[in-house]
Amino acid sequence: MPYILRTTQKFRIPNVEQYKQKLLFWAQQFNEVVWLDSNDYHNQYSSYNAVLAVEAFTCIQTDYHNAFEKLKEYQSCTKDWLFGYLTYDLKNAVERLESNNFDGLEFPDLFFFQPKKLFLIKDDEVEVQYLGMVDDEMEADLKEIESLGGTSETHSTSNNIKVKLRMHKDEYFEKVNAVLDHIHRGDIYEANFCQEFYAEDTQINPLETYFKLDAISKPPFATFLRLDDKYLLSASPERYIKKEGLKITSQPIKGTAKRSRNPEEDLLLKEQLSKDEKERSENIMIVDLVRNDLAHTATKGSVVVEELCEVYTYPQVHQMVSTVTSQIEASTNPVDVIATTFPMGSMTGAPKISAMQIIEALEDTKRGLYSGAVGYFSPQGDFDFNVVIRSILYNAEKRYVSYSVGGAITAKSNPLNEYEECLVKAKAMREVLEN
Repeated sequence: MPYILRTTQKFRIPNVEQYKQKLLFWAQQFNEVVWLDSNDYHNQYSSYNAVLAVEAFTCIQTDYHNAFEKLKEYQSCTKDWLFGYLTYDLKNAVERLESNNFDGLEFPDLFFFQPKKLFLIKDDEVEVQYLGMVDDEMEADLKEIESLGGTSETHSTSNNIKVKLRMHKDEYFEKVNAVLDHIHRGDIYEANFCQEFYAEDTQINPLETYFKLDAISKPPFATFLRLDDKYLLSASPERYIKKEGLKITSQPIKGTAKRSRNPEEDLLLKEQLSKDEKERSENIMIVDLVRNDLAHTATKGSVVVEELCEVYTYPQVHQMVSTVTSQIEASTNPVDVIATTFPMGSMTGAPKISAMQIIEALEDTKRGLYSGAVGYFSPQGDFDFNVVIRSILYNAEKRYVSYSVGGAITAKSNPLNEYEECLVKAKAMREVLEN
């Protein structure tokens, strides 16, 4: 397929935060929306402040059967910007696994679209790209966006939703002990075990709920995604994988500590996390797994751990993050890099296949988009994907709201401590839905 012409315009934005909110309001008219926001986290691994892609020109939607082959064909043919998601259940496409647990959300296993309209924000500048020769349409849209008001009214409404537990505390303890039995038998070293919180027969305002969640968490990989009547409202702190040129970067998170309003106590909590043997062992095990995954496509000797067990601080929590990079050949297909590393090690365990089998048997809910990934491909074949955690998922037609949280279980895990860590991770989502 020949390169598709995009009409492009660049201009400076006087107030970036205000413009971002206007863009999101304007985007609500479309059935396909992906909004990615770094919340001004700037480091050597950052690309954009925020990106908005709306309105599908072409798309691919499929279940897990041959999903990565179909995505590779679609990406190779379009050679354009593609935005979308990969659900956790694509594990069944890369290994002989199944997903038979309850699914209240019913997201398709894989969805990507080629956006007609694209906004790339970097620093105080926005680059607008529209498919085709559409100067008049672009000008009309830009005037409409500029005319939109502020967002003060979006934070006033209360959701007041009663969230239910899919798995009660005693059952959670039993299942964590079952994971520990597998570890003590030598079946696995580590498993990421998750539980769902949900509400049925309920309605939320997706954009308002996203704004509230984002305001509490201010994460570096925030996402608002809409596919028809299905929504993802994500405050993810974690990058899954990025390709820039021939460099691949993965940044797994393992290790969480709560924040304190007392600065001295907060610093102590951060230092305790950085020295915690259990948390460091969790992280290092996943780093080894990521190194192994990246090696499938890496040039010889190019896999490097650039950061090991660095503690990053966010409004809700301290997190232990490692950064693993590799180099690939120019001939390597970008989709192959994803297929050989999916699902991400931070959401599975080690060894990966055994861990996925065990958690599938013990968890009550099909993960779906939770612990999958949202992101994009560029026309040059670069990509950037987050990990879908700290997220609210909503099926408006089914009136079903859900969020899940999990933690890494290792030989040193204490079930009560693991349960309390889950509640720390769930705090922002519960607060947004119940207040």
